[in-house]
Amino acid sequence: MLVRDGADGPEVFLQRRAGAMEFAAGMTAFPGGRVDPVDAEVEIEWAGPAPAWWGQRYGVSEARAKALVCAAVRETFEECGVLLAGPTADTVVADTAGYRRQRERIESRDLTLAEFLAEEKLVLRADLLRPWSRWITPTVERRRYDTNFFVAVLPEGQLADGATSETDLVQWSTPAAALATWKTGEHVLLPPTWSQLTSLGAYSTTAEILAAEPAIEPIQPEFGEVDGKKLLKFPDNMRYFAELPDASRLVGSKGMRETDPSLLGGSGAASADPGAR
Repeated sequence: MLVRDGADGPEVFLQRRAGAMEFAAGMTAFPGGRVDPVDAEVEIEWAGPAPAWWGQRYGVSEARAKALVCAAVRETFEECGVLLAGPTADTVVADTAGYRRQRERIESRDLTLAEFLAEEKLVLRADLLRPWSRWITPTVERRRYDTNFFVAVLPEGQLADGATSETDLVQWSTPAAALATWKTGEHVLLPPTWSQLTSLGAYSTTAEILAAEPAIEPIQPEFGEVDGKKLLKFPDNMRYFAELPDASRLVGSKGMRETDPSLLGGSGAASADPGAR
């Protein structure tokens, strides 16, 4: 979750997933994607909390934690051109325009993140990331994911864009505005995305977001009966379903039209490996 300070408080960078995507087509989400096997094998210059610290926060092994952080940095660069790395352990790249070709090669898997950082003599800035939450797709879903959400502030001088094949619309929005337009059916939010926007909306500045240390307990929605209705159970689920717009009013939401809203609960981008967002 990429955030910045705006006139009305923190804003978050949102993407609408392209209609051709295999999962969550048409849904509004954050930059992110699957963990690649190479993410667990990289040897790079690293600044910030060690993988063991990340593993403790997310409840995963040190190797998996390292892969998650590397995947978060790689996917953020691939999907919106924001690079959480710099020439030294306390600096960050001010403009990523010069790395456009490398970005394309990383996205096409012709170049690894480790190779790119080594060639450009850049240090991965894990200290610019913060762990936020972890969601696991309910067992009723055909495609299942284990997704770790991160948050980072947009580095000064860098621009987030939509130059990726995985999205057809990008925007900056306050969490409150994104939730308000969701209620009117202008875009679609799966429960994990809704939950993250709701939590981010509680903070007045990005500094407060970075200073927060939310407890991270894996959330796996359960399918069951609530007040005589079959719904997914997750934190604040009744609020989510109470505000869920009529599917017939949703704009460009192929996924919602074909899915029973009571079953919505997927998030992430990898069935075999945890996703990083």
